[in-house]
Amino acid sequence: MDLALLIKTIIIGLVEGLTEFLPISSTGHIILAEQLLNFEGPAGKVFEIVIQLGAILAICVLYYAKIFATVAGVVRRDATSIRFATAVIVAFLPAAVIGVALHKYIKALLDKPIVVAVAFIVGGIAILVIERYAQRPRIKSVDDIDWKTALFVGFCQCLAMVPGVSRSGATIMGARVLRVDRASSAEFSFFLAIPTMLGATVYDLYRNWKTLDWQGGGLIAIGFVVAFLSALVVVKPFVRFVSRHGFGVFAWYRIAVGALALVLLVMR
Repeated sequence: MDLALLIKTIIIGLVEGLTEFLPISSTGHIILAEQLLNFEGPAGKVFEIVIQLGAILAICVLYYAKIFATVAGVVRRDATSIRFATAVIVAFLPAAVIGVALHKYIKALLDKPIVVAVAFIVGGIAILVIERYAQRPRIKSVDDIDWKTALFVGFCQCLAMVPGVSRSGATIMGARVLRVDRASSAEFSFFLAIPTMLGATVYDLYRNWKTLDWQGGGLIAIGFVVAFLSALVVVKPFVRFVSRHGFGVFAWYRIAVGALALVLLVMR
């Protein structure tokens, strides 16, 4: 593995960890970063999917107490724990079904930076509109999210199959539409990411197992660790920030980056 490839891999891992849980699309940033860096990772786009598990592991570490309490509560048949676990499972199901059905079409979109740029802009505008007209929250804890709200959030998550939309952005804004407060919307999105990204990783590894080699495995391991460490740093400050200031800054960031990307793509 040469030094230039190592540096590019670390940069991509940082991009993943820093953007996975922000409503700005980690996949979109990775696609654009790979274009700018001329990065050629392992075949089959497995690298981009698997390093997301590093970010997911950070969520498991940061919220281990809640995860453990939920599992223990379900075993004890605690009503609050069962309601929360049910909400996560229900929200996960739409992406599980639709993602498998549309897998090859989704992969085709991953090679189209123009799609990412447009989705950045449209997503930014959507966030501004939702934040502007959001009603007073009726749900102020992830434990109070009912299955109907969860199902709606799950279908919103499917929008993120278009690269650049942002899984976090779609799920957070979906929850905001149904009057979940900002912090709880963000945290529910984090918990939903665990089964969603784990399922995507397992499915992609199954479909691309023959394309992996030792060099590819090394790149994936480095990206995984870097993504884990960077996500570990960004998640808690993000929740504190949006609780106080909202999501407007991320919307304007999306619009600016999308517009810049469009200009650069046209000029190439």
